[in-house]
Amino acid sequence: MKEYKTISKIAGPLVFVEKTEPIAYGDLVKIRLSNGTVKHGQVLDTSNEIVVVQVFEGTSSIDRNSSVKFLGESIKLSVSMDILGRILNGAGKPMDGGPEIIPEKKLDIMGAAINPYSRASPSDFIQTGVSTIDATNTLVRGQKLPLFSGSGLPHNEIALQIARQAKVVGSESNFVVVFAAMGITNEEAQYFIRDFEETGALQRSVVFLNLADDPAVERLVTPRLALTAAEYLAYENDMHVLVILTDMTNYCESLREIGAAREEVPGRRGYPGYMYTDLAMLYERAGMIRGKKGSVTQIPILTMIGDDITHPIPDLTGYITEGQITLSRELHRKNVYPPIDVLPSLSRLMNLGIGKGKTRDDHKNVSDQMYAFYAEGRDLRGLVAIVGEEALSDRDRRLLKFAELFEKQFVQQGRKEDRSIKQTLDIGWELLSTIPKQELTRISPELRDKYYHEGKIEGKKSE
Repeated sequence: MKEYKTISKIAGPLVFVEKTEPIAYGDLVKIRLSNGTVKHGQVLDTSNEIVVVQVFEGTSSIDRNSSVKFLGESIKLSVSMDILGRILNGAGKPMDGGPEIIPEKKLDIMGAAINPYSRASPSDFIQTGVSTIDATNTLVRGQKLPLFSGSGLPHNEIALQIARQAKVVGSESNFVVVFAAMGITNEEAQYFIRDFEETGALQRSVVFLNLADDPAVERLVTPRLALTAAEYLAYENDMHVLVILTDMTNYCESLREIGAAREEVPGRRGYPGYMYTDLAMLYERAGMIRGKKGSVTQIPILTMIGDDITHPIPDLTGYITEGQITLSRELHRKNVYPPIDVLPSLSRLMNLGIGKGKTRDDHKNVSDQMYAFYAEGRDLRGLVAIVGEEALSDRDRRLLKFAELFEKQFVQQGRKEDRSIKQTLDIGWELLSTIPKQELTRISPELRDKYYHEGKIEGKKSE
């Protein structure tokens, strides 16, 4: 293979090489420096006149005397069942002190888009053990359901809790988690590693960690490595895989950084115009394929800059995915964990995964009724601030109390508390039983007679 000494320009993590033969997009590159050091990169853009190479280890010490060799192959991930229980860096290399992974095969990390015709419709309930997700924003196998957070909110704790507790009820044995963290600090990395090891969750997980001081270019590779590992476990080993990607905001910042280095015309807020397509290439790798037993479910986590849900990252993510789980700063200030706000949260596939034989016959009714009461109770808080609680009717006072109980007993739960769907729905009925039976207008009379029990909450408090 030819080596070229035709570097014309270096900008940020990019090297511009002139007068090459035809080069394929995504090809791997070796760059040999004058002092003999070798750096690695990937072709980011190619044309007749110039080839743009993004360098993984940064461009310091690269000069016009450095030689560039195009290897004619793309980035591949070495996969085998040995990847379970391993902690890898953002480039897919072991960072847990264990041996190199002996590959059963090497897979291209770009993956292949699932043909829409061959997709199977998601229909199986995944129990996360978190009441606000399981009852009101149910996660279904094969779904992509993002978590919208803000800086300082406990999205990492929630991610780890879901990674520890998630299961498909009745078939726990072949359920695994692929966890990919992008642009995290060393402190966060230690926290993740310690949690996975101490709780034993690592045994059924594959962890990819890209640190904040790793190259920005590597941040773009990390989620693709994680999804490639997930597809191997799901479609070749019949496993049900939950992929947790955190933080997609760091991923998009890297996309913007590299777009600026390439001198691209920026789109909204400086992000590249193709960010929608780029995110879709990641999110659309979730799903189920007809004829295959495995599935890939995704929970991407992103921090909304300035808590702005109209920011390009959450905005585009909302278009591509099937709903969102939104964290609330107000609940966090009240010391409610997890601070999931059920009102703006939504799971568009929820109805496919709940009901008799999947969760419980009363699931939909209970969820709808609690949502309606909580929404009314929240509205009344604004009214109380103006007219005072004495001016409210008896019904309004009950709803005001319901909203408070809902946050304290339903939303609030321990960081290690794993609630079954039965426990979650039972708590829902205890709350609904503080409201007169005839006011439960969103619940069928049969279900009211079956599950309604008066005065349970008061009895619980006096114990």
